[in-house]
Amino acid sequence: MDVLSLLGITLAVVAILGGNVLEGGALSSLFNGPAALIVIGGTLAATILQTSWPVLKRAFTQVRWVFVPPYISMEDGIGKVIDWSVKARKQGLLGLEGMSEKEPENFARKGLQLLVDGAEPEAIRSILEVDLDAREQRDLESARVYEAMGGYSPTIGIIGAVMGLIQVMTNLENPESLGSGIATAFVATIYGVALANLLFFPVANKLRGIVGERTRYEDMMIDGIIAIAEGENPKSIELRLRGFLQ
Repeated sequence: MDVLSLLGITLAVVAILGGNVLEGGALSSLFNGPAALIVIGGTLAATILQTSWPVLKRAFTQVRWVFVPPYISMEDGIGKVIDWSVKARKQGLLGLEGMSEKEPENFARKGLQLLVDGAEPEAIRSILEVDLDAREQRDLESARVYEAMGGYSPTIGIIGAVMGLIQVMTNLENPESLGSGIATAFVATIYGVALANLLFFPVANKLRGIVGERTRYEDMMIDGIIAIAEGENPKSIELRLRGFLQ
């Protein structure tokens, strides 16, 4: 569980609601059904319109990474590679076959299998880099979905504000209806700007950070696997891979 993500969302909610109360406003004034429908519904509609179903589904699935990110440990990765290199040095590359069958990470398992199959170092690098680049691009598409939502929501909020003001202008002779129209106008703007800057853009940037960290991890794994294929000794491999920790 990512405690910082929970803390960030909690602090954002407390700051907005607490600031409203300290200014003498009522909490109920920030809750407006029509404004929420316009901003949230409009933002989702625009995002769905521009995004294919597979990308949208993946983005909504990967949002859990904000709170429960995939486990990535550079130290553990280095330890794995060193164990593989020691095994290969003692038993040859065929000795890695049992380890490849037990390896839980698909990417690492594929690299080990290539080693066992006797693939050339450059072929191994080429195959693994294609996998790495393809998955990185798919994961970044998820971040771009939330960036798009962050771009749309303030504009949809302005549309909601204009609609609220239209309601006000068309009912000037009826003072009782002016309050709800003005509330929708201002609250829609708050919803649009708040969702963009306190939710959508931070989520997009968090996903980008996780994707970047995993890419760095898998780059390290590629270097380690290539070093094993080239017959480097375990100590030399460890020194090389620890450069990724800097």
